[in-house]
Amino acid sequence: MVDEIFEPSSVSCYMLFGANAVVISALLLTCVSASASSPRNGSTIVATLQVKAEQAQPRDSVFLYAELVSQMTDLAGQQIKAGDSVKASQTIALVQLYAEKISRGIADDSKKLKSAELLIQRTSIHLKDILGEASYEDRPSLEATMKQLNQVQVQLMEQVFKK
Repeated sequence: MVDEIFEPSSVSCYMLFGANAVVISALLLTCVSASASSPRNGSTIVATLQVKAEQAQPRDSVFLYAELVSQMTDLAGQQIKAGDSVKASQTIALVQLYAEKISRGIADDSKKLKSAELLIQRTSIHLKDILGEASYEDRPSLEATMKQLNQVQVQLMEQVFKK
C-alpha cells in the first residue's frame, strides 16, 4: 500500500493536481478580485466556497461545487452587464471546470444530491437569462456552458432517482 502511494506515477498525479489547484485558485481570485461590479462580500463567498469545495470530502463536494457554479454564474452575469467580456469569459471557463468536477464527483453516497440538482437547474435558467443579455461574441461559450449544466442536472437527477 505504501509502495503504491509513492510510485512515480502517483506522485506525478498529485503534483499535477496540486499545480492545477494553484492555477485554478489564481484564476478564481483574479476573476473575483478584479471584478469592480461585484460586491466585496460576494467575492468572499466565492473564494470561501472554492476553498471548501476543493478541500471537502468527495461525498460533500458535489453540493459545494453546485453552490460555487451558481455564485460564479451570478458573477459572470454581473461582468457581462458591466461590459467586461474578458472577465466574464474567464468566469464562464471556471463555471465549466466546476461543472465538470460535479459530473465526475457524483456518487451513490453523495450528500444533498436533490439540493444540488435544484441549484443547477436554477443556475441553468439564470444562465439562459444572461444569454439573452450577452453580446454575440459571448454567446457560444454561454450556450456551451448551459448545455453542460443541463447534462450535469440530468446526471444528478438520475442519481437522485436511483436511490
